[in-house]
Parts: sequence; C-alpha cells; structure tokens
Amino acid sequence: MSSGEFWLLSVPGEKNANDAWEKLNRGTGSLSANAKFNIPDLKVGTLDQLVGLSDDLGKLDTTAESVTRKLVQYFGDVLEDDRDKLYEHLVIGNKDMKSYVTKFQWESAKYPLKQSLKVLSEIIGKQITQIDNDLKTKSLGYNNLKNTLASIDRKAQGSLITKDLSDIVKADDFVLNSEYLQTLLVVVPKINAKEWEMKYATMHQMVVPGSSRLITEEGEHCLYSVTLFKKIIDEFKNSARENRFIVRDFVYDEESLKAGKNERDKLVAEKQRQYAPLIRWLKINFGEIFAAYIHVKALRVFVESVLRYGLPVNFQASIVEPNKGAQKKLRIELNKLYIHLDGTAAGPIDSFEDSPALMSLGVNEYYPYVFFKLNIDFVEKR
Repeated sequence: MSSGEFWLLSVPGEKNANDAWEKLNRGTGSLSANAKFNIPDLKVGTLDQLVGLSDDLGKLDTTAESVTRKLVQYFGDVLEDDRDKLYEHLVIGNKDMKSYVTKFQWESAKYPLKQSLKVLSEIIGKQITQIDNDLKTKSLGYNNLKNTLASIDRKAQGSLITKDLSDIVKADDFVLNSEYLQTLLVVVPKINAKEWEMKYATMHQMVVPGSSRLITEEGEHCLYSVTLFKKIIDEFKNSARENRFIVRDFVYDEESLKAGKNERDKLVAEKQRQYAPLIRWLKINFGEIFAAYIHVKALRVFVESVLRYGLPVNFQASIVEPNKGAQKKLRIELNKLYIHLDGTAAGPIDSFEDSPALMSLGVNEYYPYVFFKLNIDFVEKR
C-alpha cells in the first residue's frame, strides 16, 4: 500500500500543456511517481464567480473528505472480525483508490460538462449531503440492533455477581409454585464456601434445613441455592449482606426465560438479514463519495489554475506521489522549476516545512504553482 499522500499540482502550459508535463517529469522523476491529472474543458464563467467558487469549493472539499472518512470508518466497524478485508471493498467501479486517482477520468454522465462550475459544485454538494444523511439513518438502525444484542451478551458475561443466570440454572434448582416457599440464589466467595454451608440454616429459623445446593463455581465465587419461607426474604437478605453473601434478584420463570432467548435469536437473525444489504450499500456509496471527493479536487485545481494563470485556459495538472522521505527534496526541486512564476510564494523551504507557526497559518500551502494535498489514507491503523 502507498502512504496515501499525493500532491495535486498545476503549472501553466508552455508552448502547450504537454511541454509543461515533460518539464515536470524530467525535474522530479527521481523523487516521485507522476501521472497526468486530466481535467476537461470546463465553463470558466466570470472572475467574480471564480473567486466566490474558490471559497465554496474549499468548504466542499473539507466536507467531502469528512464524509468519506466517516463512511470508511463505519464500513470497518460493520465488518467487525472481517475488518482486515476492508481495502477489498474500497473500490470505485473496478478501480482501487490509487488507480482511480492516478488514472483520473472526468465522469461526464454524473457531472455534465455543459453545466457551469457553480452548478457542478451544487450537484456534487447535494450528492455528498444525501450520502451523509443516508449513512446517519442506516447506521442508527443497525447500531441500535447491534447495541441491544451487545447488551444482552454483556449480561451473559462477567462474574456470578453481575451476569445473567438464565443459562446456568434449571427448573430442578428451584421449589416452584409453592404458596409459602421460595428458592433464592446466593453468590458466595469461594474462601467463604465452608462458612456458608455451616451457617446458612442458622441465619433464620424459617430457612429450610438441608435446602442449599452448590449450582456452579466460576472464578472466585460459588453460586448456591437456598429455600426459605417467603415472608422472611427481606430479613434473610439483610443477614446475608452482613456475612458478605450476595443474594441475586432472580425469580425462575420458564416463559420469560424462553422469551429472552427467543428475543436474542430474533435479534441475531435480524442483524444477519440486514448485514449483506448494508455492506452492499456501503460499497456502492463509498465509490460514489470517493468519486465526488476527487471531482471536487479537480474543480479546485481548475478554478485556482484559471485564477492564477489567467485566460485562455492553458495549464497541466498532475498527480504526484512523493517517494518515501523525499518530500523536502521534491519541494526544493519544484521550487527551482517554478520560482519564476511567483517569487513571493516560495520563501525558504526549510522554514516552510519545519515551522509549526507557518504551517498553522497554512503558509506552507502556497507555492509558485497551484498545489493541493490529497490524502487517501482513509483506513485507520489498528
């Protein structure tokens, strides 16, 4: 996998755009992998429209990247144990992200070239908003399902003090349907098991002697049953608490236990039913949002190139992937090649790259050539 960092550059055409491409390639070929970034002839509009659009596209760019990241992160969460297969799903048509960027072709069926730049940005903006809203709706329903299931499963874990006891006990452990007697479940620390066995029948005279049974042992605790008269339950609980024995609030009811198990089975089945359509939706809409994101980048490069280099439209856009560790050298080489375009934009490369103060102001993003950073490292490292 690549680092995910690309540079989108645009330089003015010389005799023609291809001369500009060859000059860039000759100067930087040993420091980066370069490809033409093909932007079609778009409707330019007026200078005022371009200036206003430049700001709007900056905001749209930020939104598009944010929604793409959100969708990819959620995609990984949905995959759960198959998260390592996330990259396989992140395709646009039949291309992976890097191929789509380095072999970019404007999708005129989605974004018609006869439309103005403003209308194109609005089409993309509506698409991004729709995907974001749909993602919120779909994730809310599926997450509620997952969380309810996780809550049920959490109750089945933990120690005997807190976990659901439904799968541990059975009808034979209880005196059922008695008008006067009730069986309680008591959690006893293992180190106090002998003490419980000697003491439980003396904790109240209405405890049934010989009624305590060891049901199970887990970790540092034992689970016992004990049968007593219903009218002394509260007194017995107080006495048990004083002796560091924990009476669990549990009443054996076969119908409700069955209903609980059926509810979990229904939730599991519903989650499985929703899983495949959700994966399909995420896969399709990743392709849609990523394509929209790159088209926003293309619009930004076009608008900034026209604002910077003027009319008639004559520039060469390129997608540049810096070699590992070569960013600073590449920046120096680009500076040498294009300083003549705008001497005020260059400044000392070292101070640009290394100064947090300058970077926080965004100063290092302004160069003699049009420059936008493009990150496609959407998959979080885990």
